[in-house]
Amino acid sequence: MLARACYKYLMSAGHMCVDFNQGALAALIPLLVAAHHYDYATVAVLVMVSNLIGSVIQPVFGYLADRRNIPWALSVGLLLAGLGISSIGFLNEFWMLSIAVMVSGVGVAMYHPTAALVVNQSATRETLGGAISLFAFGGNLGFVFGPLFAASAVALWGMHGTGALIVPGLFVMAALLLENRRLVALGQEDRQKTAKSAKEQGVKDDWCGFAKLCAVIFGRSIIAQGANTFLALYWIHVLGHATGVGQTVLSIFYALGAISTLCGGRLADRYGQKRIIILSCLLIVPFLLVLALCPVTAVASVAIIPIGIGVGLCYSPIVVTGQNLLPNRKGMASGVTLGLQVSVGGIFAPVLGAIGNRWGLDGMFLALFAIGLIPLVFSFLLPAGGQKVKAAS
Repeated sequence: MLARACYKYLMSAGHMCVDFNQGALAALIPLLVAAHHYDYATVAVLVMVSNLIGSVIQPVFGYLADRRNIPWALSVGLLLAGLGISSIGFLNEFWMLSIAVMVSGVGVAMYHPTAALVVNQSATRETLGGAISLFAFGGNLGFVFGPLFAASAVALWGMHGTGALIVPGLFVMAALLLENRRLVALGQEDRQKTAKSAKEQGVKDDWCGFAKLCAVIFGRSIIAQGANTFLALYWIHVLGHATGVGQTVLSIFYALGAISTLCGGRLADRYGQKRIIILSCLLIVPFLLVLALCPVTAVASVAIIPIGIGVGLCYSPIVVTGQNLLPNRKGMASGVTLGLQVSVGGIFAPVLGAIGNRWGLDGMFLALFAIGLIPLVFSFLLPAGGQKVKAAS
């Protein structure tokens, strides 16, 4: 049995395995093109389905986690996420592949908000930001190792090698099943505390503040997805470097985001969630303008550093702020904040591509700068505290 303080590590390990499957899908796309002769538009549908299913329905499972004590959703989510992706190498029809990706997406949607809720329940108020950062960092590692594992498995065993992708999640699932009884007790304890606070202290959900936070999430998601999609192309087509250089720059950008994600929660625990969200916006927005207006390699190389740091720095504070603003619906808040940080940017990516086609990639980064003003403004409008407490009469 694990100590309560260790649950953040267990949830982070599960997060790594869940996002491991999402990262593996990206590596399998070229192999599916070669194996089944799909065109790029066709296989892009699989990625879109995975992102939308895995992100958009997360609030639904978050809502269920608030209404029902369902730690079993962690194990089932891990199983479905791994089962869907691992079956891809055994399927030949596109509709079957689509269903497999949807199954995996449902697993992702089940795991994220439930795990974030467990992290919230097991951490103290003073350490919550750091705990959420660790949880988020696990997901980053999954996106790093998933493609490497998938490519290696297929190289060794052919397309049937995708069956090995389910293995990492099974180990974490076994640990979760062993802890299920204690996780149930933890959930019951937290629900009793929440009900008591709501009754005695008048703790209410701040929907107005949460709407402002969603505006921050929208802008952050679009900027992050735009940078992930077009940064390497900017280095290649605007700055005139080789493809390998562009890919290296993108890897550095990912690394900056991962490291700052790990640090963001700890900084927020010390200095406040709102301050770190504001700081991240101040790091991102001006340097997007620099990228758009100064297409020089030396300047661009400096500019991506604060952008990469800013994108990762606010990840954990956003999730914690959402949970604090909706203290009676922490599961749903987790689902919305985690889901929107991925889905909005993915949906908006084709619009950014159209802007790039029309006005060039420097014009696209100028559009990102304009979009970045939205989260910058709303970050200052966020409530200073996490929740409103009305004194008992």
